[in-house]
Amino acid sequence: MAAMILSGRVFTFIAALLTLGGLTLPPAPAFAQVEPGGGFQGYLQLLAARARSEGVSEGTIERVIPGLTYNPRVIALDRAQPGSSTTTGAPDFEPYRRSHVDAERIGRGRAIYASVAGWASRIERRWGVPVPILVAIWGHETNYGSYTGDFDLARSLATLAYDGRRRELFADEFVALLKIIDQGVPRSRLVGSWAGAFGNPQFLPSAYLRYAQDFDGDGVRDIWSSRADTLASVAAYFHEAGWRAGEPWGVPAAVPAGLNRQALATRLDAPDCPRVYARHSTWKTVREWRALGVTPLGTIADGTLASLIEPDGPGRTAYLLTGNYRVILQYNCSNYYALSVGLLADAVAR
Repeated sequence: MAAMILSGRVFTFIAALLTLGGLTLPPAPAFAQVEPGGGFQGYLQLLAARARSEGVSEGTIERVIPGLTYNPRVIALDRAQPGSSTTTGAPDFEPYRRSHVDAERIGRGRAIYASVAGWASRIERRWGVPVPILVAIWGHETNYGSYTGDFDLARSLATLAYDGRRRELFADEFVALLKIIDQGVPRSRLVGSWAGAFGNPQFLPSAYLRYAQDFDGDGVRDIWSSRADTLASVAAYFHEAGWRAGEPWGVPAAVPAGLNRQALATRLDAPDCPRVYARHSTWKTVREWRALGVTPLGTIADGTLASLIEPDGPGRTAYLLTGNYRVILQYNCSNYYALSVGLLADAVAR
């Protein structure tokens, strides 16, 4: 029988139960590889115990957990992610931009923007996030709802939690999913990406519980078919992440050939996504950038703090990025993702 690896609050909870009965368990290792699928059914019982301890109803636990099976396809997709490899360097941004800020996506975004203009301005006034940014997130995540994924979320999250590479994250999300079911969301709606994201904005379950809005007032936080709820939910996320109203995400910039880029390199060590933030320069006001010969090619106040990125290398495209760009990175920590969202939003607004 394959050994099950227990970690975090799950391990603590079970260990406490066993200690009450006179038994003890050794400390949980920080990480260990488990035999694929070997102890999956036993691990599900640990997830069930954790869900009960967090108030999930027995009815939901019994409806969801007994039928779950290990999904090796999910693990294969997880291991194929760039962040799980040792690959260094980055491809050019321009091919990515062409495929993600294309004419079709811009056209559909403009049509949606025009169709929601009558009421979406209330979302912008309430949360301070421009509607084109919200539309661009929707367009970038699921091509405006065209593809939202067909993986069973409960099976995917349980599999990822059992695998152990990011156990606490996915165990948390699995329990959050059960709480969503407890709130009355049909299990049939809870399908999405292999990594557990779902709906138009591709929220993880914990994000749904925290940010999803019932903006249209029908009693359902519907991020699957309601445009109002979808856009308001993304706005609530961005607002809490620190979006500053009235400030752009960034602007294109012209950079002089003789700019001393080494002197402008960041000296900050980012706790999350360090390779993403390492590509940004140090922070300066736009006024200071102008003094160095860096010219903004869009509207941005001289007193705004910004960092410089040249995603295709010196002498090619360049952007001055504000703190709002970092809010986009909190949604998906990829420079190419965040740049494409900003550029798509700009194109939608024109």
